[in-house]
Amino acid sequence: MNRETSEIKEDGCYVGLTHDHLNLNDVMDKVRSPQAGALVMFAGTTRDSFGGKPVKELQYSAYNPLALRTMLSVCKDVRTAHGLIAIAMVHRLGIVPIGEESILIAVSAPHRQAAWRAGEQALEDCKERVEVWKKEEFEGEDGVWRANRDGAMGQKVSEADCT
Repeated sequence: MNRETSEIKEDGCYVGLTHDHLNLNDVMDKVRSPQAGALVMFAGTTRDSFGGKPVKELQYSAYNPLALRTMLSVCKDVRTAHGLIAIAMVHRLGIVPIGEESILIAVSAPHRQAAWRAGEQALEDCKERVEVWKKEEFEGEDGVWRANRDGAMGQKVSEADCT
């Protein structure tokens, strides 16, 4: 990762926020270990529609110091709960076009069941707790900012509401 990346490495946990394209191999390498019997990678991508509407792109924003601390807390909790060797979570910020990755989560564990479960929990906890916001840009419409949660439509905010 380069100068556009904010990151923390601590206690078998790596978290990062970046405006760069995400690299699956780089993130997977952060959790590799000879003690691991399983490596699991989750890649969240921008899909082409949401709620029946065509998506143009997504934009992500965060207050980096707070989001990184929360990401680290999520990773430490998941690592402890599942007996992981290591966990890495990297979220992309800025514009993420259709088909590109917005988040990568990699885990390593002695056994596959722990790795599978930990990867899913890490994603769900990230979406629930981490202070990352998403602007959905739809074809032919204004964008909508919302918390980075599944299934809930955002609320349109006008410029006047922000002043």
